[in-house]
Amino acid sequence: MESVGSLNTFSNTYLSQIYNSTNGDLMVSKVEALVPGGKATPGPPLGPALGPLGINIKLVIDQINEKTKDFNGMQVPITVIVADDKSVEIEVGTPPTSSLLLQEAGITKGSGKPNSEKVGNITVQQAAKIARMKKDDILSYDLKAAIKEVTGTGVTVGVTVEGLSIKEFQKAIDAGQYDDILSKEEW
Repeated sequence: MESVGSLNTFSNTYLSQIYNSTNGDLMVSKVEALVPGGKATPGPPLGPALGPLGINIKLVIDQINEKTKDFNGMQVPITVIVADDKSVEIEVGTPPTSSLLLQEAGITKGSGKPNSEKVGNITVQQAAKIARMKKDDILSYDLKAAIKEVTGTGVTVGVTVEGLSIKEFQKAIDAGQYDDILSKEEW
């Protein structure tokens, strides 16, 4: 198998094509892009990337919007896989942790000065919810570690947890201060 890929920086899409190394036939094409949750359109970035593949773009866009509707207002990574028989598979990733933190904190933009200016606060339960959403994308094996991993992103956007700085919150997690709350959370 031989893989060929190209990045279109104008529309923020990545098209890769995998060819059969024995006869050179195209086996599968992949289009990777960030789309607004539930509001993808046939315009850039998807339309220009999907058009040359000879598939029904409207149908694919409708499927993407259906699969990403829960992430309304966030940029969602998607991968459209088109086989040589024109069958389409859509894979939806989870939005970036920073977007999930901002949404849970009820703010639209992070802090321009995250070290000194805090713009939002979340609860331990909200941090656990984000950790569960990112479970497949993070390296942690237990809920405590996952919460520490996702809240670490709060440092860069100016979000606190339970009114504590991220550093203080993570020390409190390690000290077992939130064990009673976390024991009720599902991992």
